Amino acid sequence: MSTSVVNTSSVTVIGLGPMGQAMAGAYLDAGYRVTVWNRTASRADDLVARGAVRAATVEEALTANRTVVLSLTDYAAMYAILEPAVSALQGRVLVNLSSDTPQKAREGAAWAAKHGARHLTGGVLTPPSGIGSAESDTYYSGPRDLFDEYEDVLKVITGTDYRGEDPGLAALYYQLQMDLFWTALTAWLHTLAVANANGISASEIKPYAAETLGGMSQFLDFYTPRIEAGQHSGDVERISMAVASLDHVVHTTRDSGVDPALPAAVLETFRRGAAEGYAEDSLTRLIEMLQQGPASK
Repeated sequence: MSTSVVNTSSVTVIGLGPMGQAMAGAYLDAGYRVTVWNRTASRADDLVARGAVRAATVEEALTANRTVVLSLTDYAAMYAILEPAVSALQGRVLVNLSSDTPQKAREGAAWAAKHGARHLTGGVLTPPSGIGSAESDTYYSGPRDLFDEYEDVLKVITGTDYRGEDPGLAALYYQLQMDLFWTALTAWLHTLAVANANGISASEIKPYAAETLGGMSQFLDFYTPRIEAGQHSGDVERISMAVASLDHVVHTTRDSGVDPALPAAVLETFRRGAAEGYAEDSLTRLIEMLQQGPASK
């Protein structure tokens, strides 16, 4: 059947926010024939001026090419946009680069299969400015044969990192990185708020913050084998030490007139660990406590 042959020179991009526009632009730069669709049609104007074809309807966008890249807010947006045109999904390959939960990705893959399409989940690890660069990366999961068949097409967007057959894995790896990224970035903003309240500018504190964050890789290297071995002895640091240290941070924050909610929430986690009998264990023991779920009220 003709739809079993990959056309490596054409692609449809649905969703033209900053990320979708960057992806469509990368394919144009690589010489692809690009069809685009967005609910607000004017977002395609610049791409059309560069040679893209503006589809008048979602159905037209889907039937234009076998390869369909989705760059949407979430999977709910995918259903809202594609369900009125499900008859056009037969034989399509959906490369879904929309952010959502692992379970939503699994459900989305099953939904696509029900309508005759195949689905690759993607988690893009770069802002729009990094699209088109091999140095950027995207997690992928789904059928291995489909990923292998389309890897060259996917590499136009970024480098690729295949995580496995489970459609939820790319979303999971992505959300794990977002957990770390947003928490760390918010901690940096909180640090700046306390610094600014004490007359220290962002430029002044930046090199010290960068040194602290840069040194985190050494902690990851040190603690990872201990965590995997279930070794949480307090021979290097202890939860009781962390409680005392972060208590000082919370008081410093309050004394500075800054909202202490962020460090106070972390301090509460430390105190919970100590209360559960882990005070003299390493902070890594908290993993076991966190995996038990939220504390009962």
